[in-house]
Amino acid sequence: MRAMFGFSLPKLIFTAAIVAAVIYGFRLIGRKTGGGSGSNNAPSTPQAEDTQKCAVCGTYVSANNPAVCERDDCPYPA
Repeated sequence: MRAMFGFSLPKLIFTAAIVAAVIYGFRLIGRKTGGGSGSNNAPSTPQAEDTQKCAVCGTYVSANNPAVCERDDCPYPA
């Protein structure tokens, strides 16, 4: 009687074929849905932005476009 879980060449080839089919299938689906790293629809990586410390409250705000806070004495215009 043969061992049921032994390694043999046909079993290894069959397993490799199944793995290759699954990988190819995921790549094909990714291209059709527009996903993946090569897609133009992928969100861009965030860029670093300079900040400055608020003279009134001490929080850091964007240097290019500072946000107005809830304080009455906020130095940034609304």
